[in-house]
Amino acid sequence: MIRACIFDLDGVIVDTAKYHFIAWRRLANELGFDFTEEKNEQLKGVSRMDSLDLILEWGGVEKSQEEKEALAEKKNSWYREYILDMDDSEILEGVMPFLNNLEERGIRKAIGSSSKNATTIIEQIGLKARFEAIIDGNKLTRSKPDPQVFQLGADVMALQPKECIVFEDAERGVDAALAGDFYAVGIGGDNLSHAHAVVPDFVGRTFEDILAQLPEAANQ
Repeated sequence: MIRACIFDLDGVIVDTAKYHFIAWRRLANELGFDFTEEKNEQLKGVSRMDSLDLILEWGGVEKSQEEKEALAEKKNSWYREYILDMDDSEILEGVMPFLNNLEERGIRKAIGSSSKNATTIIEQIGLKARFEAIIDGNKLTRSKPDPQVFQLGADVMALQPKECIVFEDAERGVDAALAGDFYAVGIGGDNLSHAHAVVPDFVGRTFEDILAQLPEAANQ
């Protein structure tokens, strides 16, 4: 029986991809090359340092480890400037009614995000009290597609993976959920067809709608 839902943050609860894009593009431009929105899509679910490695590779730029750490920190400082202006108006449509629906049914909730800024964002949009656990990049030693982020969320709630649904908008995130033996629901993209179910968003959806799309075992 499903007892909890674990949500990725970026692209599921809020859309912070635009802020990541602005910050990464600013960094790329400072290094002498451009960075496109198409490339930014490839960074979904990728850790900060791995994202930087990809961007430097795309730009044909080589840096020492010390220089890369400084660049990653610069990008993050810009990103934090942007997210500190966020408020509850940036919660994606349909999310609040869905969270309310879960609470009415006694379904527990957690955040599982590789972002080191996830807790800050949840606080900015006023949702911290709505989640029993917030697992962010500061608590991780392994990044997606390793399932650690979701396993830690389940551990905090003292639940088994098969008692949890993971909601993800990134291919690596779905991979991580499946690797950890969680039920995986993709939000949005066509590249998520390997999830147990895929929905475009939360608009008009209930917990029962999601359950109906999962394997029969999830309902037992």
